[in-house]
Amino acid sequence: MKKLLILSLCLLSFIETKAQVEYKIITTVESIVPSGLGRSRLISSVDERDYKAFTSEQTEEDHTRNKSNRKDIRVKDFEETKLLNFYNIAGIRFQNIVANDAVVGSKINAMVEEGWELAFVTSAVESDAGKDDNQGIFITRYIFKRNKQ
Repeated sequence: MKKLLILSLCLLSFIETKAQVEYKIITTVESIVPSGLGRSRLISSVDERDYKAFTSEQTEEDHTRNKSNRKDIRVKDFEETKLLNFYNIAGIRFQNIVANDAVVGSKINAMVEEGWELAFVTSAVESDAGKDDNQGIFITRYIFKRNKQ
């Protein structure tokens, strides 16, 4: 009996158990356009896409293209939360940044309550490139994960 128990434990240790994990990304796009003319939003997809439907394999011998259309990739079902711009007519607005932090924190807390775990955060900026460039955004992606239900 003892040998059977040890053998069973050994067999169980060899069985690989893979937890199925799903990921969700939410993105903040915050305007750094002077005079507060830009738009700032927190966005997340409600719809799903399978990347395989938009992927093609290319080799030296065969240059096949994926037949999917760009319009098929677009997601029209998404959540959009308004945020404040970093600048207004008087310049940088720290109150706006703090307000955005409160809204983003609220979204993160809501997702944690739904069982999501914040796994990664990445950000980037395209800022003012000189006198004639009135463009600029600060983008942050929050990547969450949870075990599939």
